[in-house]
Amino acid sequence: MMNTMRWFGPNDPVSLMHIRQAGCTGVVSALHQIPVGEVWTIEKIKERIQIIEVDNDKFTPLTWAVVESLPVHEDIKKGLSSREIYIENYKISLRNLATCGIKTVCYNFMPVLDWSRTNLNYEMPDGSKALRFVWEDFALFDLYILKRVKAPLDYSEEVQASALEKFQKMSAEEIASLTNTVLLGLPGSEEAFELNNFQALLDNYKHIGDAELRANLYYFIQQIAPLAQELGVNLCIHPDDPPKSLLGLPRVVSTENDLAQLMDACDVVANGITFCTGSLGVREDNDLPKMIQRFGERIHFIHLRSTKREENPLNFHEAAHLAGDVDMYEVVKAIVLEQNRRKAANEGVFAIPMRPDHGHLMLDDLEKTGEIKSYPGYAAIGRLKGLAELRGLQMGIERSLES
Repeated sequence: MMNTMRWFGPNDPVSLMHIRQAGCTGVVSALHQIPVGEVWTIEKIKERIQIIEVDNDKFTPLTWAVVESLPVHEDIKKGLSSREIYIENYKISLRNLATCGIKTVCYNFMPVLDWSRTNLNYEMPDGSKALRFVWEDFALFDLYILKRVKAPLDYSEEVQASALEKFQKMSAEEIASLTNTVLLGLPGSEEAFELNNFQALLDNYKHIGDAELRANLYYFIQQIAPLAQELGVNLCIHPDDPPKSLLGLPRVVSTENDLAQLMDACDVVANGITFCTGSLGVREDNDLPKMIQRFGERIHFIHLRSTKREENPLNFHEAAHLAGDVDMYEVVKAIVLEQNRRKAANEGVFAIPMRPDHGHLMLDDLEKTGEIKSYPGYAAIGRLKGLAELRGLQMGIERSLES
């Protein structure tokens, strides 16, 4: 695999030199400063490339290997007539990226919210801190902080009662902390959602169910994937995180069947997948090695992380990369076999870009605050630890397959 790390741009406290020293040759980045739906110009793309490559004449070269993400405008997800403007802008951005030599573009199709957690500092047995999702806490937010009208339909009476009891004992600071965590914006963005207008964003989807969101996703991919194929650009959708409906919003990229339907909706190789083992691994019914074997040709980007379902399987936390519910040995073995297949078939560049995802907050990173505090899940040392473990696992698997 091509070793990469996510870099949020010049304001990221994890520097490009840190990423280089971790053993990476690729950088995963995006132009977060450009509003969603606007065109990424060649000028802005080249500016980011120049920043990433500035020290390549002195040190191990870095390249901008993957765009994560080129966001999809909400009007496209909602299927509004204005989507045509944003789809055309998306096409122009793809052309500009291809002109600049960037050929892997990650995106997601989750309505309103991106990834969702209820705790950003869950203490692990070794004292490091991880991201966590607790169903009761999410219900508490939905029922008693947001007060969504139809929220009671989504939770059992037992969960509603326990969430209310917990809510009544919470301090104002605890309520604010949970609210801010749930409403955290896209990774790398400067903004979070505001509670006072969040319900209005949800209301925009009140007439959009599972079937409608799928239709809007398939329309989008049918418009852009043929162009991407022509440009030599690989599009790769990120799965839902967590892979289930939240806040009454449909989510349609959560299971093997969801991915199969999307792949069939536009049957070109450019219509591909970001295979995130953490997101997909939250669901026990997703057989990850089998999915890699089935969709191998369409996997253009890989996020390797492991989640652990708790005693209540609706709750989970980010485990260490080689622990948790993801059988990382079988996953990496399946990826190595897919890369070997590509190499044997002379399919050009066979190494799939991979980044370690959602590392634990640990060691010196625990003490960092303010401007040097990294985005949750993206501190340097936890990801370095994960990458080191994954590289060792990959080498062991490759050597064993040679014998």
